[in-house]
Amino acid sequence: MQPALVDNEGNPLEGATEGNLVITDSWPGQARTLFGDHDRFEQTYFSTFKNMYFSGDGARRDEDGYYWITGRVDDVLNVSGHRLGTAEIESALVSHPKIAEAAVVGIPHNIKGQAIYAYVTLNHGEEPSPELYAEVRNWVRKEIGPLATPDVLHWTDSLPKTRSGKIMRRILRKIAAGDTSNLGDTSTLADPGVVEKLLEEKQAIAMPS
Repeated sequence: MQPALVDNEGNPLEGATEGNLVITDSWPGQARTLFGDHDRFEQTYFSTFKNMYFSGDGARRDEDGYYWITGRVDDVLNVSGHRLGTAEIESALVSHPKIAEAAVVGIPHNIKGQAIYAYVTLNHGEEPSPELYAEVRNWVRKEIGPLATPDVLHWTDSLPKTRSGKIMRRILRKIAAGDTSNLGDTSTLADPGVVEKLLEEKQAIAMPS
């Protein structure tokens, strides 16, 4: 097995550095397809970087050549050159006394690289308002810092989850970015109707320029 680090354009990174973890050749025991859906297998693992296997993980390589997994690339946002974990922002959001649940994704931004888009579910009995919108943004600013302030708060009653309770972030990212041409398989969702509701809510949201 030959691991390597590449930048977001697929260019190899040398020496002690951090980047996208890829495998550049085959290895014993490697899966070669998904039963009945080879196209999905190629799209998932080989479409991001040509001729390289990419599972979506980031890693750091130290001075001795050892690799250290840093986490999922799609769970880390790059805002104005600063790396922010979505989990940290979500934790700050749900620490607000009026918030029951939150999910954070990144969306493209012309100036900052990525903007912070937060789906927020309020506690029972709480209602969205302009005042609460400003309060929640300031709350995150105080908990983490100005760079972590959500650019968009998307109030919603529920999030798309599998029957086991896992949030389908792939769908949330596509909805936030306005890329609804292919939301993928939604049959595994506990409530597929949530997706349509999120799409309707998105129409009323003013997006950052």
